[in-house]
Amino acid sequence: MVAPAVPEIFEDESHSVVEARTESLPTLRELGPPDLVHLVKQSTKSHNKTGVYHHVTGIDASSSASLAAYVNTLTYTPSDKSHKVVSGLYCCYNAFSRLDMRVQVEIPGTVKSYCIDERGEQRVATDDLWLETYLCGVLRAYSYADDGNGETIKKIMGTRRFNPITSTEAEHKFLDAAERLFFKGWQLGSDPEIQVPNLVSNHLTTGLLSYINTTGRYTSGINLFEKLRTRDIEISSLLARVLLAADEEVRAIALLYEAVQDLPMDYSLLDCQAAFCKSKGRGDLALECAKRGVIAAPSEFGTWARLTEIYVSMEQWDLALLTLNSCPMFTYQDKDAPRMPEPSRTLFPVLPETMLDELDDTHTDMELVHPTLRKLAGAGFKGTFHKAYSLLTEITSKIGWDQLLKIRSQVFVMEEEYRSEKQGGQGQQRRRSASTTALRGTPSPRINGDGAHLESHEDQDGEGSSVAGTTEVETDGEAETGEMAADRSIEKPGHTIASEVVKSGSEDPDPSHGNYTQFQNKRLCERWLDNLFMILYEDLRIYTIWRTEMAQYRQQQLQYKKSPEEWEILGELAERLHHFDEAIEAYQACLSIRFSPKAMKGVLKMFAKLGDTRQMLGAQIRLIAWQYRWYSEFSPDLLYTIRKLIEDEGAVKVRSIIQATNLPQPILDLTHHYAALCAAFRSSGSDG
Repeated sequence: MVAPAVPEIFEDESHSVVEARTESLPTLRELGPPDLVHLVKQSTKSHNKTGVYHHVTGIDASSSASLAAYVNTLTYTPSDKSHKVVSGLYCCYNAFSRLDMRVQVEIPGTVKSYCIDERGEQRVATDDLWLETYLCGVLRAYSYADDGNGETIKKIMGTRRFNPITSTEAEHKFLDAAERLFFKGWQLGSDPEIQVPNLVSNHLTTGLLSYINTTGRYTSGINLFEKLRTRDIEISSLLARVLLAADEEVRAIALLYEAVQDLPMDYSLLDCQAAFCKSKGRGDLALECAKRGVIAAPSEFGTWARLTEIYVSMEQWDLALLTLNSCPMFTYQDKDAPRMPEPSRTLFPVLPETMLDELDDTHTDMELVHPTLRKLAGAGFKGTFHKAYSLLTEITSKIGWDQLLKIRSQVFVMEEEYRSEKQGGQGQQRRRSASTTALRGTPSPRINGDGAHLESHEDQDGEGSSVAGTTEVETDGEAETGEMAADRSIEKPGHTIASEVVKSGSEDPDPSHGNYTQFQNKRLCERWLDNLFMILYEDLRIYTIWRTEMAQYRQQQLQYKKSPEEWEILGELAERLHHFDEAIEAYQACLSIRFSPKAMKGVLKMFAKLGDTRQMLGAQIRLIAWQYRWYSEFSPDLLYTIRKLIEDEGAVKVRSIIQATNLPQPILDLTHHYAALCAAFRSSGSDG
């Protein structure tokens, strides 16, 4: 298999990238940044030296020899015969001991290995440190892998991504290291949704579960966790998750029952039970498990989010909102990213094997995007806020915006309502507020429920907010823009009262969760949730403008034009609001103009939903080729999709469909490589 091309980022002579990495060591919090490879090139005609570098993940970091071997593969560059590599430095972060392991290679000459601590002092590299570094390298390869939509690749440009585990022998090495260091895993930190890393919720367990689910090596995972469970019964929750994924439900439930007898308040076990019961449509059983999970870990976001999901599945919307309001929210901490000085120039070569005209997506221009679309805040949520917003949009998609506002005003104290009652107006008629207006709106079928007329919403910049500019279409004898239609059908939410203003409120909701008409039975809405309602309103408004204008253009048989960047944003918007078909429509419109990995990934989801194997593989081939063009030969999500296709359809059929695709053979070989990985791991279906 041909290796990805080698990107070259030329360092500015006044700012050393190695020094910049050393200075950033004290600021690293979790797994650390991708490995840094720094090369010194010398001109063959003179003695001028130039420093170039790139980042890499997935290289075997179990010894200095394996890292030196990688540096040696970079000494010959067919495209650049005017320079030769005279030395190389490989830097790989050890997140357990918080050291930067380094291997200095002189060409030709010696190999020297050492490590740098947070104070910049040199220390000796021992075998134990190399074991930790190897495990961190594998976990980073999964953590920094792209999921197929290109976002991670574009975030850290010039990064080569390799698959760290390509055989069962490499798997044994990885799982052995994981077993030896498992009880130190909490030191690595955890996903942003976890407040306090623990034995079963940390980057090591996340990486292990990701590897097991991606490759389908469930037996290896079960064996590992069964051995670890003999040392600590808390690991039962991880074993149960793998058993459920392996379709060993009877064993998993027996294990959970046994473990809960010993650890009745272990929130990981309770969450696993709740998720299983919910998946079987038994919300009543899931509810009790989720409630106990919240009691066991009231400061964890995941337990509250699970309880919210269950209330949503049981259509208890008021309790879902109250539970969502109780979620503890954490400031999002992004992954450790390289902090490099500005380069003097960059070189991003393309291998002939990955060249395909239809995959060219380099000509992007955000200036062609309407300002209203550019500043949609809903697209930028991460961590706990992303999950909370997803739950809120799910509720909205099920009951409609106006019904959501109605329930919101029933369970939360509204600002105008509070001021009215504060002035002694308990017995007086309450003032008209934006949230209660929805109750008296004229009933007419709209995209998001019964609409009520509201004064038109002005854009923050003072400009018109129509995503198509100042489009006007004659409808029933009156000129109406998409913005006017959106303002008529989407009720702008009023603000709830801030907790800083009111320091009182009942602790317990009305048990009947019926009409919360008594002021004392209402809760104070958290400010972050109030902001989510405002952001959701803006998302719905822009979505309604878009759909209204699309319908008007079709009615007049006119072409509705957008730039590819705008179509991509509209597709994201529709997907965020759980309007799946409309998202696909936007993504396909984007792809009809130019290639976009995000749009192609969205279309891949549609083909998966329809069960269209041929179209799924067509999308997979293009996504894999695009990834390879940007130096990534490994994406867990794309490997998982190929594995599931082989499991369902058989390897022979999948390989035949790939080969029958009308694309250059080198492009097809890249996808064949993914299929060969499934065969190497003896995945289900790979033998037929």
